[in-house]
Amino acid sequence: MPVNLAILGSTGSIGTQSLDVISRYPDRFRISVLTAGDNVDLLAEQALRFNPDSVVIGNKKHYQDLKKKLNGTGIKVSSGEDAIEQVAAESPADMVLIAIVGYSGLRPTIAAIRSGKKIALANKETLVVGGALIRNILKGSENRLIPVDSEHSAIFQCLAGEKSLSVEKITLTASGGPFLNIPVEMLREATPEDALRHPNWSMGDKITIDSATMMNKGLEVIEARWLFNLEPEQIKVIIHPQSIIHSFVHFTDGSVKAQLGIPDMRIPILYALSYPERFRSDLPRLDLSKYPSFTFNEPDNDKFRSLALAYKALDRGGNLPCILNAANEVAVSAFLSEKIGFMQIPDVVEYTMEKDHFIADPGLEDLEFSDMQSRVTSGEYINKHVKEK
Repeated sequence: MPVNLAILGSTGSIGTQSLDVISRYPDRFRISVLTAGDNVDLLAEQALRFNPDSVVIGNKKHYQDLKKKLNGTGIKVSSGEDAIEQVAAESPADMVLIAIVGYSGLRPTIAAIRSGKKIALANKETLVVGGALIRNILKGSENRLIPVDSEHSAIFQCLAGEKSLSVEKITLTASGGPFLNIPVEMLREATPEDALRHPNWSMGDKITIDSATMMNKGLEVIEARWLFNLEPEQIKVIIHPQSIIHSFVHFTDGSVKAQLGIPDMRIPILYALSYPERFRSDLPRLDLSKYPSFTFNEPDNDKFRSLALAYKALDRGGNLPCILNAANEVAVSAFLSEKIGFMQIPDVVEYTMEKDHFIADPGLEDLEFSDMQSRVTSGEYINKHVKEK
């Protein structure tokens, strides 16, 4: 029987690549749900192609337009954030792929987990913000949560068949983004167009900017803490510009495992959707003869302050990662709209982390308040204190 899939965030980078993967296996997967935030045209196009049971558009102002585009298809159309959360829990899907960008993925993920569904998680912010909460809800059934990010997929694969007590540490690799070899003093003039020119990966705007600041790697460090039940000091980051080795696991006997592959998100997506099997694919293969050398460097925390801020949030815990994430989302949006400069992104995040109220053991309502409060705080900082780009 084909696996029934719900894809939350089907019009984004991960969502569209997932549908490309799924289209290659028409007998193995069936789409039961598609959701999007604003891209009503692409969502309608996807629905007409894959014929899901239902679709949800997050922005309610697009509801009538979407309903008109799908008139006569028999596909149920609904709208709003609550509808996305509801469909995550109540759809007949066996697996829910969480490809929503940002904090908004938290509630649908919780709803899907509580309904007993298997989760393919491409939304790192869910565990950044609510990692302790998610692990508590899973209550020992963490194998229902399969990572999609290439680095976490690599760790997940390297841990197959291994005992958790044999793990000494893990190392997440980072490409270094478009500014790896650019002097820090030149980054004050960096434009959104400069920051969006990632040398290896094709991703959405927000994650590409996070890669340029290395906040993306910081968020992945926090996510790894909860995915693999590790302490902060067991999670390291190293720059690997070739993006071929996706991560390492170091074991207590001194041995190390690494997972390699070309920088193509469709490979870890396929692994997550097919796990515990490995489907044969026609995706491009890695040819090591084209990579005569691999290089590695320690991250420059003065240049990439966002990574250091993420470690700070992880070390203190509580709601601080939530504050970090919210402030970063606001700062990245401001940079993309050219309200602030590239090097001011970590300024906004650091100010908000210092300003907002710390909660040591937050519940869901605390996290929601912290997210809202931090967006206000960071927005006010941008409006009042950031005068020059």
